[in-house]
Amino acid sequence: MIRFLIDQDIVELQDARADLTLLQYIREHRKKTGTKEGCAAGDCGACTVVLGELKASSSGQTSLYYRTVNSCITLMSAVHGKQLLLVEHLSEGDQLHPVQQALVDHHGSQCGFCTPGFIMSMFALYHTQSAPNRDDVLHALSGNLCRCTGYRPIIDATLAVCEGPVDDKFSRLKSTTITQLQSITVEKPGMANILMPTTREALRKAIAEHKGAQLVAGSTDLSLQFTQQLKNAGTLISLSQVDTLTYCTKNEHSLLIGAATPLNDVTPLLLECFPQLAELITRFASLPIRHQATMGGNVANASPIGDLPPLLLALEATLHIDNGETVRKIPISEFFVAYRQTTLADNEWIAAIELPLQKPLQRLAAYKISKRFEDDISAVCAVFNLTLENGKVTSLLTGFGGVAATPVQCISLQDALIGKKFASRECLNMGKQLLFDAFSPIDDVRASAQYRKTVLANLWHRFWLENQSTSHIETRVVQHA
Repeated sequence: MIRFLIDQDIVELQDARADLTLLQYIREHRKKTGTKEGCAAGDCGACTVVLGELKASSSGQTSLYYRTVNSCITLMSAVHGKQLLLVEHLSEGDQLHPVQQALVDHHGSQCGFCTPGFIMSMFALYHTQSAPNRDDVLHALSGNLCRCTGYRPIIDATLAVCEGPVDDKFSRLKSTTITQLQSITVEKPGMANILMPTTREALRKAIAEHKGAQLVAGSTDLSLQFTQQLKNAGTLISLSQVDTLTYCTKNEHSLLIGAATPLNDVTPLLLECFPQLAELITRFASLPIRHQATMGGNVANASPIGDLPPLLLALEATLHIDNGETVRKIPISEFFVAYRQTTLADNEWIAAIELPLQKPLQRLAAYKISKRFEDDISAVCAVFNLTLENGKVTSLLTGFGGVAATPVQCISLQDALIGKKFASRECLNMGKQLLFDAFSPIDDVRASAQYRKTVLANLWHRFWLENQSTSHIETRVVQHA
């Protein structure tokens, strides 16, 4: 059984297809048509809804956190123990919700098709951040597209409504909602064809008893098989409730990330340790996607154009692979074996990703090239992790996406530049030529092979230019140490 709140009403779902999406449930089962289907891929935001979930604060108190999700690619297992809010729930009788009224006052709705999704993104920001600036608003609305080019009044409306205090029925009912959600989470989740184990041992048993069943965490990639390729899923095993897979901790040597932790939950600590990754993480799809997508899922699906595997290759990440009885650790460089193929056995799953912390002389940069800034797939992704001493290259680690059948390193580049003076033209030109020749990418709708090869070489040139002054500073640091 899957139990959740719709507004303030407890709902129990006892039987449904494993591949039933939240959008299908909302429109077809609940007959709520304010939430729209646009792309069926999580790209446009017309289907945006809000999930309220329990979250423990640093002081140990339980709070209610609202996050936007794309209902078109969200499976029903994702709403267990949460509160589902739709655009129809916001008003109180004839009185519009403050975010709705702000959109009216600023003339922010044109054709209206995208409006419900924008309203829900505005609502989530209204409840999670006070007095946001324009960049905060753009970040919150990054998953919503307006085909009428009505962004300015929508942004103005969001800024205006978020200036004042939060005052709506949801804030007044907060304690009641928390109590209801706490009672729901006591129930054992799952249905016959949607298994939702809560422990490592239960996950091992579910995999053993349902051979061939697909594992699902955020479903931001898997759901495209159902919504666009029109495939049917027999049985799915959700990882969202497994207590050992959702955490993010740091020790003096490394950052350890549970494989099923949503990327947005990982982001604060990840950027504290690796601030150079801010643009790459911000450009990872959109905020609603990052509210569900997981690092483990991005690695396990082994896409050659995933944004995180090149990063993990350059950081020398270690994967913790579990089968419910033993855990083995392997370098991520040994994980990808062919297109969409990995070393995972049928009874195994990724439990965690371990990232060594940066050392003082390391210089890290991550570049993503795509047709638009946000919510787009990489044509090329390149990550360089350089260590310099006395101006010379002592270590170079790399990771690339979009240029081969798997996420890949450039070993020839890494080996050739050791001992070279980084600021030299020899280092620049050798790096560019080696990268241009290293791979045989394909032509596709995102880019030609020639474009990818040229961009890859030019990204080394960019990295070389950006770190010229740094290399001189490091030389002085070493000399005076």
